[in-house]
Amino acid sequence: MRENFLKILQTVNRLLIIVAGAALVAMVVLTCANIFMRAVSAPIRGTFELMGFFGALVASLSLGYTQLHRGHIAVDVLVQRFPGRVRKILISINNAICALFFGLVAWQVAEKAAVLRNTGEVTETLRIAYYPFTYGTAIGCAFLALIFIQQLIESVGLGQKREGA
Repeated sequence: MRENFLKILQTVNRLLIIVAGAALVAMVVLTCANIFMRAVSAPIRGTFELMGFFGALVASLSLGYTQLHRGHIAVDVLVQRFPGRVRKILISINNAICALFFGLVAWQVAEKAAVLRNTGEVTETLRIAYYPFTYGTAIGCAFLALIFIQQLIESVGLGQKREGA
């Protein structure tokens, strides 16, 4: 079952990182187009709004990918000095706290997205609804929480077959 959970996480991860990559490409294209348009005539309307939306998607949807590949910065000078068992316990506690934190963040951001959807709030310039991008941010945080749960399961050794059992 643990392997199935990991496969699902990796599949969802690929989809989210593709969306994040597309948003990053859109940011680059929009920036270049805006620079060109400033030189030729007038800047592109709503660039600031779009860059904010795309930036939120790039950051939040790539969190899980980075954690899955252990790409976040870790200052573990102190932890590396502890014995293996203590280190394993600290890593498990960290994974549990991070899973809880990002689960709560995802929940609260999704709540905010629901409020934005219900009120129909849109951006000033382009009149784009905020809530789809807010839900995207919640999805990124929820996925990161799931990655931490998977790593917690891995760190405490749950789901492993015991020898001789």
